Amino acid sequence: MNSDIAIKVEGISKTFKIPHEKITSLRGAAVSVFKKKTYEEFKALDNVSFEIKKGEFFGIIGQNGSGKSTLLKILAGIYKADKGRLRVNGKISPFLELGIGFNPELSGRDNIYLNATVLGLSKKEIDEKFDSIVKFSELERFIDQKLKNYSSGMQVRLAFSVSIHANRDILLMDEVLAVGDNAFQDKCLDIFRNYKKQGRTVILVTHSMATVREYCDRAMLLDKGKIMNMGDVDDVCDEYYLRTAKKEEVEYLKGRKKANPVEDEVKKINSNESKKTIAVLGDVICKNNNDMEASVFRTGEDLNIVVKLSSIEKGVLENIGLDVGIVGNNKDNHLVGCSTRDNDKFILRGDGSAHLQIKNLPLLKGKYFINVACFNKKNNSIITAEKKISSFVVHSTSKQMKGLYSAINVIYDWKNSEKN
Repeated sequence: MNSDIAIKVEGISKTFKIPHEKITSLRGAAVSVFKKKTYEEFKALDNVSFEIKKGEFFGIIGQNGSGKSTLLKILAGIYKADKGRLRVNGKISPFLELGIGFNPELSGRDNIYLNATVLGLSKKEIDEKFDSIVKFSELERFIDQKLKNYSSGMQVRLAFSVSIHANRDILLMDEVLAVGDNAFQDKCLDIFRNYKKQGRTVILVTHSMATVREYCDRAMLLDKGKIMNMGDVDDVCDEYYLRTAKKEEVEYLKGRKKANPVEDEVKKINSNESKKTIAVLGDVICKNNNDMEASVFRTGEDLNIVVKLSSIEKGVLENIGLDVGIVGNNKDNHLVGCSTRDNDKFILRGDGSAHLQIKNLPLLKGKYFINVACFNKKNNSIITAEKKISSFVVHSTSKQMKGLYSAINVIYDWKNSEKN
């Protein structure tokens, strides 16, 4: 293996056997002796191959169940791959899920010696680093308490402190920022910055795309045990967002099919004059340009909004106009506003529907809500207004985001100032 390579993975696969029958009683255990046991196979990793260079900060992302943690455990030597080859050039310090390498019945002090020994440190080395380990973990008052009495955050601080003091060549980290308070997370980020300056090899599993974008040199996207994309951090993160968006859309559409639009979503429009029901506001649906119902869009795509109304009184719908506004999450100010007030010829369709198309959607990544107001075209008075009657999600590429926290994609250009 090339001396510049820290880790080389070649065609690794890992399958787990899941028993179909769960034994929950003594009687069940006795009966199961005479039954043939059946299993279901779950392929956690499927022919995975990649290389990580020395000094590289490498991110592994993917949804839960994609194989990220299984891969890290194979790299750490906790699991053995069923197929394939793993070569490691250097000593590894793993920071994985809570409990690995620790004994809950022992004190924090004893667990430092236990875990550090597992990582390859001698007793003399542990003695020399002990005070520094405890200080970094901020557990001075609790170091002689049993680990089982520690909170999950305290256990993370202890495990992470031991891991970084082991001073190995390669550091494996699995969701280190998922547990712990803000102060501890800041300390972790400081460690990341120092490691990058030192040129250390770090493999990071996380759901935080912001962390991956800021610290990682390359990234890899796993899905159902297979590599979907690997290389440029922005490209990999963008594909992760897109795949997540598609799954969100499937779940959204499943939920709509289960709901009864008449019983669950119908809103009543009351006349300001008679207070009796004159019309019914039904579904407010988002569609793509293929006329398919959708809940997820990309910045720059067309957003089609269909508002459906019906009336029990003849001629009512002809006099109804619509205001449609789009707001961000937890915000009331409209980011986008569209109205039929500037269109004297607007009339609801025969089926009582209004079709609005927003060209080249300028919204950036986030969740957005649709507000709808119905008004009387004769006097412009509001009949009723429904807030957040529907919603949709927008995903953007890193180039569109430009590293800024904004809701609107603005086309702009910088020009150099002319010298006098």
